[in-house]
Amino acid sequence: MNVIEIVPQVWAVSGRVTAPSEGHPDDLAAAAGMAGWRAEEFLAGRALLRRLLAEVAPGSENLRVTPGPHGKPGLPDRPDLAISIAHDEGHFAACAGVGRAVGIDVQQPGEHLAPGVVRRCVPTEHEAVNALPADERSREFAWIWTAQEACVKAEGSGLAGGPWTVPVGPGQTSGTWKGFTWRSLRDTSDTPLSCAWEAL
Repeated sequence: MNVIEIVPQVWAVSGRVTAPSEGHPDDLAAAAGMAGWRAEEFLAGRALLRRLLAEVAPGSENLRVTPGPHGKPGLPDRPDLAISIAHDEGHFAACAGVGRAVGIDVQQPGEHLAPGVVRRCVPTEHEAVNALPADERSREFAWIWTAQEACVKAEGSGLAGGPWTVPVGPGQTSGTWKGFTWRSLRDTSDTPLSCAWEAL
């Protein structure tokens, strides 16, 4: 597991993970009513998060994880320690931050990407993105979307926060939105992956 310290006191980790044969009791209880595939994704994501917490905040890996508004996970017994989890098609990511909200998102490039979706999410530069070859267009859009999604996850609003309104351009690796800073980990991740954190 390769933990990256994005900025001081904000860490991220990602990779392909499988659900553990024995998980945390709270996680197993939360997954009990889920469909099989959903439970596997849920438990794999929680396992990655707990491995990250064990490394960056020893002792916190066994704490309760509870969903807040819009599903944002939190540690009620460590309100100073913010967390975020993401997964897509077998690829998982997690991040943690001390004293500031965080958000993370990972996205495998899709096979079919409608020009209208690009136009909505990249209103000022959609023509440049849509002009790319299909595979490159899907990959570039995935990078853009992970940054947008990481920001609204850090805010705690999720899709209700309108990730498509976060200004992210093609090739952009970092930026700001409201009180958050985001960074796309293009230099360290083959799969589109971005993290956002609250400014101190």
